[in-house]
Amino acid sequence: MKLRKILLAGAALACLATAGSANTLRWGAARDINSLDPYSYGSTFTLAFLNHVYEGLVRYNADLQIEPALATSWEVLPGNIWRFTLRKGVKFHDGAEFTAEDVVASLTRVSDPTSPLKGNLPAYVSSKVVDDYTVDIEVNGTYPLLLNDLTNIHIFDQGWLKANNAEKPTDVTNKVEGYATFNANGTGPFIVESRVPDSKTVLVVNPNWWDEKKHNIDRIEFTPIASAATRVAALLSGEIDFTENAPVQDLPRLQATPGVKVMEGNELRTIMFGFNMRDTLANGKPNAFADVKMREAVAQAIDLNLIRDKVMRGKSRVTGTYVAPAIPGYAEAQDVPVPYDPDAAAATIKELGAEGFEFELVCANDVWVNEEEICNAIVSMLTRVGLKPVLSIGPNAVQQIKQSNGEADMFSFGWANEPMLDSYSILLQVFASKSDNSGVFNWGGWSYPEIDALVKSASVEMDREKRLAMQSEALGLVRQNMIMVPFHQQPMAWATSDKVESVVQKSDNKGRHWLTVMAGSN
Repeated sequence: MKLRKILLAGAALACLATAGSANTLRWGAARDINSLDPYSYGSTFTLAFLNHVYEGLVRYNADLQIEPALATSWEVLPGNIWRFTLRKGVKFHDGAEFTAEDVVASLTRVSDPTSPLKGNLPAYVSSKVVDDYTVDIEVNGTYPLLLNDLTNIHIFDQGWLKANNAEKPTDVTNKVEGYATFNANGTGPFIVESRVPDSKTVLVVNPNWWDEKKHNIDRIEFTPIASAATRVAALLSGEIDFTENAPVQDLPRLQATPGVKVMEGNELRTIMFGFNMRDTLANGKPNAFADVKMREAVAQAIDLNLIRDKVMRGKSRVTGTYVAPAIPGYAEAQDVPVPYDPDAAAATIKELGAEGFEFELVCANDVWVNEEEICNAIVSMLTRVGLKPVLSIGPNAVQQIKQSNGEADMFSFGWANEPMLDSYSILLQVFASKSDNSGVFNWGGWSYPEIDALVKSASVEMDREKRLAMQSEALGLVRQNMIMVPFHQQPMAWATSDKVESVVQKSDNKGRHWLTVMAGSN
């Protein structure tokens, strides 16, 4: 039977079968999700997968426009209050009725000081129940992006959280687990039937979903297959129907194979490499990266065009800035890659007395496209200009702990500005100083008052053009101080068997919870 009209990862997956028995979509993913708790880690991939199971008050439609979901309408009241009218008749997977109490419990949980996702709701102050189907949310001032933020704040059942002692969020990075790590109870189009981490997660269709069903899938079998070669072999042998990460080096072979469809594009996600900017490295030795001249020298030593042509097979888009052209706040004038100049890099390193500077480059082998190959290329390039990089490579589950805990001297990083789809996202969560809800992903300990001031001003500026001008200026300061070296917008390459028909690919590479959804990653 055919599975038709997949709108995948940024669109949605909608399938129309011909007839017969249950329709199972077998998804061979490049990596596993972090947890069944959507608040446990700010991973776009995990949040996109969990959009099958949980829903927010609002959502993006296929055109990336905000529309009602669990809330049907909203208005702004005096005193920085947003009032949301909730959808009636919605049931959680266990049969409990959705009410305003669930919204308040969820917002309290995600904004908890221990929540890894608190940075996704930066202006939140409090919320309260007005009646069973009305809730007020207070923000800390005039704030233009609350609806964007709420697209990925999934709503839990308050009674379920309390009954299972799950009212506090879990935390993947700090290995804080709980009932919500391994169990789920949402309102979305699919129900978690079973989960074995790093092996298989099975979803079955929710027959009582409140929205119109736009697919014919009865079951999704999600299996992480880290090995690119094994993933391709599984697709070719018919063991899986779809992968969201077809290796770019195998695309010609897949495109030439009868019964296999390949979809290509570029993500909104920008891949970059950041630095520890503290006085000492993770091992306690003096840190040459604390000097902006050293960071600029590293940028000059890396041949981005060679990485694009050889490692990425010409599929990536080399960039000189930190957001993709489609992200508000992008400035074309800033999108000028650092010129490759190894001689100048070597001269600067010698001038700084940093010849032989030894440091650890921390990368994962299961997150970004061809990340291990990129990191090996960087090691070679930096060695040639007189440095001594030591590559630490391993699964993301291990490497992200080192990176987020400040134990990486130089590290790989990717950001798609989701769910906000605005450059305020990366400025607030990555490049701002670490404080309260800001700098949640500030892994290098940097702090620039000028950037912080622009981010703060942008957060309350209701004039869109003025706000975006501030954000562009802040991104310029990020580049001026070379907080990270921007590399490229990575390619998307999806492949399906001929069991699946009609695929629409969009550059946010992120799922939509209003249809069956397939992919994403932070």
